[in-house]
Amino acid sequence: MIASVNGRVAAVGPDGAVVEVGGVGLSVQCTPGTIARLTVGEQARLATSLVVREDSLTLYGFADDDERSLFELLQTANGVGPRLAQAVLAIHPPREVRRAVSMADVKALMQVPGIGKKGAERLILELRDRLGTTTTDTQLDGAPAAAGAPITPVAPWRDQLSSALVGLGWSTREADTALTALAPVADEQLTTTGRVDVGSLLRQALQLLGRA
Repeated sequence: MIASVNGRVAAVGPDGAVVEVGGVGLSVQCTPGTIARLTVGEQARLATSLVVREDSLTLYGFADDDERSLFELLQTANGVGPRLAQAVLAIHPPREVRRAVSMADVKALMQVPGIGKKGAERLILELRDRLGTTTTDTQLDGAPAAAGAPITPVAPWRDQLSSALVGLGWSTREADTALTALAPVADEQLTTTGRVDVGSLLRQALQLLGRA
């Protein structure tokens, strides 16, 4: 198993990156949040998980070991494959996933594309004991938060999308132009599905900037 890669970032795309290790370019599938942290030409370390199938070898990359561990744990649930596990982490940071499972927050899990009510209930049932239980979260000032209170994501969709575009070589001004153009799309996604698909917005932003 390839537990991590550490090397120069050779390329960054909407769905992942290429990291050069020992003269070999490794293609790593990443969430938009992880992609946003990478810059072409700079050194980077990604925790990784190698998924082996009969017809493919796919390397998934994560910002840290905790994300990778949760990615692998999610796949132990019935009906959860690597793509769905990655989608969960693209929407929620690990702490929020644990909170949603321990507090039986079905609605939070249903924000992930591909997870309906029954799927969310199954995840909670199968993973609750393995993830442990959480009754309270701690705020930045040290005071306990109300049980079941939603945790603010690491970065809003605007920050994730802007960072990803800048990491891909576009200027801040160009990124802002794409954000403005795609704001109505994000609002519509939020209204109809309750979430913003940063991955799809990134692909649309690249198409817009490419035409420009």
